[in-house]
Amino acid sequence: MIQGVARIDFNADIGESFAGYELGLDEEIVKYITSANIATGFHAGDPDWMARTVALAVDHQVGIGAHPAYPDLAGFGRRNMDLTPVEVRNAVTYQVGALSAFAPGRKMQHVKPHGALYNTAVKDPEVASSVVSAIKEFDPELIHVVLAGSRWESIARDEGVRVARECYADRAVTAQGTLVPRSEPGAVVHETDQIVERSIKLATQGKVIAVDGTEIDFSADSICLHGDTPGAVETAAAVRGALEDAGVKITPMAKLVSGV
Repeated sequence: MIQGVARIDFNADIGESFAGYELGLDEEIVKYITSANIATGFHAGDPDWMARTVALAVDHQVGIGAHPAYPDLAGFGRRNMDLTPVEVRNAVTYQVGALSAFAPGRKMQHVKPHGALYNTAVKDPEVASSVVSAIKEFDPELIHVVLAGSRWESIARDEGVRVARECYADRAVTAQGTLVPRSEPGAVVHETDQIVERSIKLATQGKVIAVDGTEIDFSADSICLHGDTPGAVETAAAVRGALEDAGVKITPMAKLVSGV
C-alpha cells in the first residue's frame, strides 16, 4: 500500500477442516476479515466443509476465494512436489472448479495458492506461469493473489489479469522480500503487539522490517493472517481494530483491484 492510501483488504485461510476433524475457529475469525481463502480438498477441506465455509463467507459478506494446493493432504500442502507445468495447471483448475461449484452463481472473487505451491510460484517462473494460466483460463475476471513484489506478480501483470499484492501480518520476510521458510526460527510471528505494529506499518507506509532488521518497501493490497495459529481470533480482532483506529479502511480486494 503506497504512502497516503489508507485502504487494504484483510484475508485469512479458512475451511481447513477435514471430515470429522475441525481446524481453526472459522466462525469467529470470519467476523474480522474481508476476503476468505477456502481450502479446496488437496491440503485440507472436503465437499462438506467447502459448502459450509462458502455459506459462512456469504453470511458475513466476505469475498470468496479458492485456496488450491499441491496434492499433499498428509503434509498439509507444505511439502514441495516435483509436478510438471501441465500437472500444476490441472491441479489448480480442478480445485478452483470444485470450490466454484459451491459459490453463488458459480462466481468467486479470487484465487490464492496455499503453502508450498505459493512459495514455489514465488521462486519458480514456470510454476508461477502455470498457476496464472490455469486461473486465467478458468475465469479471466478472477483476482490473482500473489506475494507483493515477486516475479510472480510481474508474470501475472504481463498476462493482463487482476492482481492483488499480498503481505503477511504474521510471517517474517527476508531482505529480498520473500517469506522466511517455516523450517527456520522466527518464520512465524506470534506476538500480537508485533503483528499489529507490522500491519499498521504495512498498510500506512508500505514498509516492513525484514528478519535482518532492515526496512524494505512492501506495497500491498491485502494483509493475510493465518487462521490456524494460536490466538488467531484475538489477533485478528486486534489487527482490524488497530488498522481502523489508524484511519485505514478495511476493504474487500474486489474494490481495490481494477478490472481486466
